[in-house]
Amino acid sequence: MSKHLLLCFLFFLSFSQLLLSSCFSFSNSTKICPHGQSLALLQLKQSFSIKNDNDNCEFPSFPKTEYWKEGSDCCSWDGVICDLVTGHVIELELSCSWISGTIHSNSSLFHFPHLQSLNLAFNDFSGSSVLDGFGRFSSLTNLNLSDAGFSGLISPEISHLSNLVSLDLSKNYGAEFAPHGFDSLVQNLTKLQKLHLGGISISSVFPNSLLNRSSLISLHLSACGLHGRFPDHDIHLPKLELLYLSGNRDLSGNFPRFSENNSLIDLALFFTNFSGELPASMGNLKSLQTLDISYCQFSGSIPASLENLTQITSLRLQSNHFSGQIPNVFNNLRNLISLQLSDNNLSGQIPPSIGNLTNLYYLDFSQNQLGAIPSPVNGFSSLSFLYLGYNLFDGTIPSWLYTLPSLVSLDLSHNKFNGHIGEFQFDSWKSIDLSMNELHGSIPGSLFELVNLASLHLSSNNLSGVLETSKFEKLRNLYDLDLSNNMLSLTMSSNSNPMLPNIVRVDLSNNNISGILSWNMGNDTLNYLNLSYNSLSGFEMLPWSRMEALDLHSNLLQGPLPTPPNSTFFFSVSHNKLSGEISPLICKASSMQILDLSHNNFGGMLPHCLGNFSNYLSVLNLRRNQFHGIIPQTFLKGNSIRTLDFSNNQLEGLVPRSLIICRELEVLDLGNNKINDTFPHWLGAIPKLEVLVLRSNRFHGYIGFSKIKSPFMSLRIIDLAHNDFEGDLPEMYLKNLKATMNIDESNMTRKYMGEAYYQDSIMVTIKGLEIEFVRILNTFTTIDLSSNKFQGEIPDCIGNLNSLRGLNLSHNYLTGHIPLSFKNLKMLESLDLSSNKLSGRIPQELTSLTFLEVLNISQNHLTGFIPQGSQFQTFGNDSYNGNSGLCGFPLSKRCTTNEVLEPSQEIEESGFDWKITLMGYGCGLVIGFSLGCLIFLSGKPEWLVWIIDKNIHKKIVRNKRSTHRRGAQRS
Repeated sequence: MSKHLLLCFLFFLSFSQLLLSSCFSFSNSTKICPHGQSLALLQLKQSFSIKNDNDNCEFPSFPKTEYWKEGSDCCSWDGVICDLVTGHVIELELSCSWISGTIHSNSSLFHFPHLQSLNLAFNDFSGSSVLDGFGRFSSLTNLNLSDAGFSGLISPEISHLSNLVSLDLSKNYGAEFAPHGFDSLVQNLTKLQKLHLGGISISSVFPNSLLNRSSLISLHLSACGLHGRFPDHDIHLPKLELLYLSGNRDLSGNFPRFSENNSLIDLALFFTNFSGELPASMGNLKSLQTLDISYCQFSGSIPASLENLTQITSLRLQSNHFSGQIPNVFNNLRNLISLQLSDNNLSGQIPPSIGNLTNLYYLDFSQNQLGAIPSPVNGFSSLSFLYLGYNLFDGTIPSWLYTLPSLVSLDLSHNKFNGHIGEFQFDSWKSIDLSMNELHGSIPGSLFELVNLASLHLSSNNLSGVLETSKFEKLRNLYDLDLSNNMLSLTMSSNSNPMLPNIVRVDLSNNNISGILSWNMGNDTLNYLNLSYNSLSGFEMLPWSRMEALDLHSNLLQGPLPTPPNSTFFFSVSHNKLSGEISPLICKASSMQILDLSHNNFGGMLPHCLGNFSNYLSVLNLRRNQFHGIIPQTFLKGNSIRTLDFSNNQLEGLVPRSLIICRELEVLDLGNNKINDTFPHWLGAIPKLEVLVLRSNRFHGYIGFSKIKSPFMSLRIIDLAHNDFEGDLPEMYLKNLKATMNIDESNMTRKYMGEAYYQDSIMVTIKGLEIEFVRILNTFTTIDLSSNKFQGEIPDCIGNLNSLRGLNLSHNYLTGHIPLSFKNLKMLESLDLSSNKLSGRIPQELTSLTFLEVLNISQNHLTGFIPQGSQFQTFGNDSYNGNSGLCGFPLSKRCTTNEVLEPSQEIEESGFDWKITLMGYGCGLVIGFSLGCLIFLSGKPEWLVWIIDKNIHKKIVRNKRSTHRRGAQRS
């Protein structure tokens, strides 16, 4: 028996060995990659280069193809998977492989007909398109080309991959479907579970058929150019977990209605045109974890059914039109990590249940009308970011806010908090913004112990006290400090060691800082410093090597001009007491864009380099100094100069002809100097010139005509007052001022001339007083040609300037009448025609100028009655003095009958004598009235009836005869 067992055992061993040998032999033979496919893979490797420049990869990246070596089994190479039986390559997983190059139509990539899965995501195939070749993979179930630089038209052959279960072409922002290409894809790919096309240009309405694909799990169609209306019917997609439609600005609809049987986890509709109220049925989304409907048009109240979303972790409803109170639903939302309701119309108090959100990390309720913070709050143990700015909160800042252990960033700005700032309990803080409140007292000492603090904004409060610069010694991570618009003073520490080594931006403007500034801070980092509106008298130095914006205006600075660092692009020392000449060293600041030295005591001649030291120079303001000599004559070709203000100096010579190359020039103010020149008509060729001020100089001669076809097309403010111009008013220029005609303010955005750091200003004469407009509104228009030697009549074309706000032609030698066309100046607010030789009547039609606030037509030869009604009821005697022929209110001289009834000059000139007519009218009125009374008193006097009947009979006979004669003549 044992012998039989031994034989059986030996037979089993030999059979097992034979079987194992056969299996190994079979396994080795099937794992060997066919030579043709190995060769195709190596060719594919050679057609690309390796470049690690895609930072968006979601997984660890490495150059997989670098390890593909000739002579080895390609089925063992990274990213290559073969069929175990045939050895054919069935999967290429090459995402995040640092591949760079172009895929051509003859690429060896298309030599793998058995591919079932192809992933080329997160590489760089710039210049490639989704070619027809991709449509040859008839067995393909998974295709991922996302974020790989594809562009151009997507081949319609893609829609023939009928076995596709997953298609991801997202984040190829230059790629697009041909017309109807997307519809074909949706119609043919019926097995899709995942369809991600975010960022691809589809430009189609949302296909309803997609909502009938019960197999869909993930649908990502963000920023695809979808338009039209999203279906309103219930959505029955029980497997759908992700729906992204965000970024389709022209896609509208109501909040999608899902049946109770849903699996939705992520829903994103942000930056679309979805609107309406949120339905109570949104409570059906019980698996929902992230909901983002921000930047839409939703309105109404936030439904209480929100409490059913017990799995929600991120809720973003900001930038809509929600109103009412925030529902008290947060007891059930214990998983919430991020909650954003900012930029709505929510009111009332923050619900107390929100304090129970122990996992909450980010909370933003800013830009609403909320008015109460719950107190005390015991939760918020994980809260790191809290934004409650731009609301209606008042009272003192709740004490529990200072004790939150994880809080990193706090924004309570633009509220009405008062009282003192409390003491901070933890040093985790990185950003604090309490600006634009009503806080008072001193800055607490604990704030200067926050060693991690990076940004501190306490501006626009009533904070006071003395700050020693040494207090900032521990704030080594601070890069942004704004204490502006308070009542703080500053004392300099005797410690000369540098402080705030990482500071980038400091704003201490509008405080009580005085003396000489010697704060050693941020020498290698500071690029913005604003100390304006203080009482500083000087600087020890300007040591900041990276300074970009330095604002020192409105102080008490004395002495010579401090030279700004060469990196500076904004430099303002206006409204100080600086003196001396400008050093040519300032021209080394080759990045300068805005240079404002106005309102000082600078003198001497201007450096010749001022006009050409920076290609970026936009504003050069030297107003109200004592400069003399000539204006710089050289300006760079292609310069960026927008504003040149040399006004109120003692500059002489001619207007530089080189200004003609300043094609961006909008404001040119040369007023109040000693410039001796004729009218610079060539300035009419500067296309953007809006403001031209030449007042109070020595300009002379006839303005004459221009050879430029349409001069001064953009000009809307022109001031030539107080010069020696003569001849007729420049009708050719006046009728071309298109910028003062037909301005439709309802379709304009009202703004001021200037830019972020600087706004233009101008001096305007009204009622003989110079008034400074510190900002120039883009709708303001005015013409001032006063105090010259202009003569002749006022041209009618001025009446076409119907958007004009101010017109001053006073103190000239103008004759003739006030044009009737002035009735068209419907926007006119100020009209000064005084001290001329105008005659005739004041047109009654001027009473239609309902915006007219200032009128001066004194010292002329006007006659007749003063028009009554509308704005004319508000003008006093000063408006009419010196016109002996005027009468009526408000003058004490009363009008005679003839003066009251005197018609307009245009009718008088027709030769018709109104005096005789009025006499006849008066006599006829008396006789007719007497006859009427006689008729009614005597019944029907026969003599009068006989006279009337006889006259009627004569008229009939005469009419018959004349008709007969006319008939004979025609025959």
